[in-house]
Amino acid sequence: MPTRAASLVRPVPAAPQPALHVLPAAAVSEPLAGLPGEVASVVAKAAAGKRRVRAGEFLYRAGTPFHSVYVVRAGMFKSILLDSEGREQVTGFQMTGEVLGLDGIEKEICQSNAVALEDSEVWEVPFQRLEALCRQDCAMQRMFHRLMSREIQRDYLMMLLLGSMSAEERLAAFLVNLSQRLTARGYSATRFILRMSRREIGSYLGLTLETVSRVFSRFQREGLIRAELKAVELKDTERLRGMVGASALQAA
Repeated sequence: MPTRAASLVRPVPAAPQPALHVLPAAAVSEPLAGLPGEVASVVAKAAAGKRRVRAGEFLYRAGTPFHSVYVVRAGMFKSILLDSEGREQVTGFQMTGEVLGLDGIEKEICQSNAVALEDSEVWEVPFQRLEALCRQDCAMQRMFHRLMSREIQRDYLMMLLLGSMSAEERLAAFLVNLSQRLTARGYSATRFILRMSRREIGSYLGLTLETVSRVFSRFQREGLIRAELKAVELKDTERLRGMVGASALQAA
């Protein structure tokens, strides 16, 4: 398994340092440890193997035949759509334990593109094998349905985020949600590396690059965060959390 330092975060020193550093808050020795129960079951029973994807490479492309879903084992991906002129719309960021490729099930064609934001690794789960297991095992079928339901709920909550929140609320929700997801995987809740660019964050949140940069600067002035290039420290998580509703934090 790739070292944790090569994954989402870098080591955090015991004593304060001038620069920001981050690392897992706890070591994970068992490969499936920390995964949601339904995801761990899918991987344990249906995964055909692992696949490495270099930073900037596509895991799959829109319009290609759909054969598998993927569970992120290490690293981070972005899901994107491209318009007719090649402009990119980010629709999500996926990290360890999260699933890619579900949107290809209905038409058996990949509906989006998945690109690695850093050197990453996925478990590949052939969908025909997964379907067969679900027919044979009712418990497995329920787990897969739960997994799909969670993705649908996430889409609904994202619509809420984009439709009713200010730029400040959207960025606060994004940062706090990212913190929650990292914490659930054994990483620092307050210090992390943003693997995505500010332009990509803006695309995901429906904001311009200039607006994202302005809000980042405002958050720093107000003591909510500290940022050095892509390294971010949340200085006042409670104030950030107070800017948005609990439901929106699940969507970002």
